[in-house]
Amino acid sequence: MKLNRRLLVSVFALGLSGVLPTYAFSADKIAIITPSPDNPFFKAEADGAAAKAKELGYETIMMVHDDDANKQSDLFDSAIAAGVKAIILDNAGADASVAAVQKAKDKGIPSFLIDREITQTGVAVSQIVSNNYQGAQLGGEEFVKLMGEKGTFAELVGKESDTNAGIRSKGYHDVIDQYPDLKMVARQTANWSQTEAYTVMESMLQANPDIKGVISGNDTMAMGARAALEAAGRGDVVVVGFDGSNDVRDSILKGGIKATVLQPAYAEAQLAVEQADKFLKTGSTGVEEKQLKDCVLINADNASKLETFAIKE
Repeated sequence: MKLNRRLLVSVFALGLSGVLPTYAFSADKIAIITPSPDNPFFKAEADGAAAKAKELGYETIMMVHDDDANKQSDLFDSAIAAGVKAIILDNAGADASVAAVQKAKDKGIPSFLIDREITQTGVAVSQIVSNNYQGAQLGGEEFVKLMGEKGTFAELVGKESDTNAGIRSKGYHDVIDQYPDLKMVARQTANWSQTEAYTVMESMLQANPDIKGVISGNDTMAMGARAALEAAGRGDVVVVGFDGSNDVRDSILKGGIKATVLQPAYAEAQLAVEQADKFLKTGSTGVEEKQLKDCVLINADNASKLETFAIKE
């Protein structure tokens, strides 16, 4: 009979001391892979996942793919080699990420997606995303109200490879396009970037100096647009974002950006870790793979309650 080495050590120590010794066992590891933490939304995701993992007794390996699918694939290889038990992922592209998630699955490592979906089901265990369409409709309705149902406006769109960018844009337009006196004069991607949004907004203003509003696919681009508008002396332009960041909250409270849409990044990341823990222990999460979480409109009425992508009561 082959004896367990750890048991032999325990018995030997017990025989010497007469008491059962205490051992320091290494915790299982979970990899948390997100876009750059320079964006406060992605930082909140990483922080939320890490906090919940620690609470549940896991070690974490924090990784950043910078929206580069090739880098993401390399990070999956590293996570697999490190022997992680599960991967929490905000992915680098709906199509491009399928192969990496499948690669981990083939090695017996389940993935739990947050924020962004991939284009296939049955590869990840969970895909927990904000209800981007519902949230965009909230933002679109508020934008229409703020604009008085008329005027010229521009749209800043996120990365084309990100499913959320298209869903949010559609949600906005399914509301705004019902108002014939609201006329879009410019639409361009700024790739979720504040710096790029600043430059794009400058160009839009040069071509359309009488622009009255800007609706943005995320808060980071909204902040860039707002900075460009202020630099041009156009602080009167209505700007609406999407995410629910502290930066935009502060701008709303100061009368700058007018509204945003909160998607609960911190809570969604924590939920992904909870589902990973349950899956590892029981073989099931007990819920469907795709899970939509409703968004909340944030404006001057409730911005003071917003903190780190969550409403504080």
